[in-house]
Amino acid sequence: MPAQGLLDLIGHTPLVEIRRMDTGPCRLFVKLECQNPGGSIKDRIGLSMIDAAERDGRLKPGGTIVEATAGNTGLGLALVASAKGYRLILVVPDKMAREKIFHLKAMGAEVRLTRSDVGKGHPEYYQDMAERLAKEIPGAFYINQFGNPANPLAHETGTGPEILEQMDGDIDAMVCGVGSAGTITGLSRFFAKASPKTEMVLADPVGSVLVDYITKGSFGEAGSWVVEGIGEDFIPEIADFSRVKKGYSIPDVESVTTARELLTKEGILGGSSSGTLVAAALRYCREQKTPKRVCTFVCDSGNKYLSKVFNDYWMIDQGFMERPRHGDLRDLITRRFDEGGTVTVGPDDKLSIAYSRMKLYDVSQLPVMHGDRIVGLIDEYDLLHAVQGGSERFAEPVKTAMTQKLDTVDLNTPPAGLNDTFERGHVAIVVHDGKFYGLITQMDVLNHLRRTVSL
Repeated sequence: MPAQGLLDLIGHTPLVEIRRMDTGPCRLFVKLECQNPGGSIKDRIGLSMIDAAERDGRLKPGGTIVEATAGNTGLGLALVASAKGYRLILVVPDKMAREKIFHLKAMGAEVRLTRSDVGKGHPEYYQDMAERLAKEIPGAFYINQFGNPANPLAHETGTGPEILEQMDGDIDAMVCGVGSAGTITGLSRFFAKASPKTEMVLADPVGSVLVDYITKGSFGEAGSWVVEGIGEDFIPEIADFSRVKKGYSIPDVESVTTARELLTKEGILGGSSSGTLVAAALRYCREQKTPKRVCTFVCDSGNKYLSKVFNDYWMIDQGFMERPRHGDLRDLITRRFDEGGTVTVGPDDKLSIAYSRMKLYDVSQLPVMHGDRIVGLIDEYDLLHAVQGGSERFAEPVKTAMTQKLDTVDLNTPPAGLNDTFERGHVAIVVHDGKFYGLITQMDVLNHLRRTVSL
């Protein structure tokens, strides 16, 4: 029988066993929350919190919802708000993947970006900003996933029973991450009654304070982490960690490489937080001396992270992927021509092709190549100047607009020697013995320094 709408499809997500990764003596299962209609586990709480606000009268027909989110709660709320006719304003930290922002805006949400490098109490901290906006907008309702009891209730009454049934009533350990703490709190309460033997295990990014809190009862200042949606610099109001006795702090590099391994070995496209959870679950499984049945989540789909976790160049820029070191300028070129990474154009290609490639790859200049030899460079200004005479000029060849006076540098030029090139407003074109290796921008140098200098 067909569903009456997408909201009817929230929950009842499939469970699959991990078969090709090293799980030690254990069996590891992942619940595919990426199969929810909004693409993440947060669809569950989006529906639960809005339904609860409607029941108790805090949310009126046609009203405005305000929330602070790292992305997926926003998407869950956007799905429900759109179906029910509410205006939605979301305050999100600026480290959020752009795919999520595009998705939110496409669903009609109003997105307010704010800083991700400030903590609670700062006026630009995303939760404080959302709460302030809700007070300023007449009739607005602040969802506050971090203090909303309908958040853990969604997992206590929905997610938990589903998992226990799918695991045939036999589950030894449940591995969860914490964003708002709704999942781990709700599941803890459910398993305490329905399966007391089930151990609750925390998966947390390095930099978050939560592992210290559950193992030591106290925590210091939070660090920073790349993984989105989990990890905190405070203890959420709804958090109940009383049954969580074990936790793993997972470095960003382990999270993202595990997410990529999950795709290559299991065919599961999960996001960065899913990498954290699976990495922690694998650590737990490999530590065991006897077989256990362990479950964790694929919290959301990796299609929200294609420009990050599944982009080799982003991985290299972050220092998460190593390339052979040469001790020369090749170490600074992110997109090497000899590795097929440089976006180029030919001298006889039309200017429209140069324009299309600049737009597609989000670059502002293109090397003009004749075979393996660089014969020119065309940038946005060259293109603009060439076509201002009329749109028909886009049909002219690149060679009519390209710059042929190339500011080249040798492979053995020290990085500091690039400053003169940058001061002239140019990119560094690396050529050695007539062979073109690639371009170096100021951002490439910054990325290189970030990878090699301890912060």
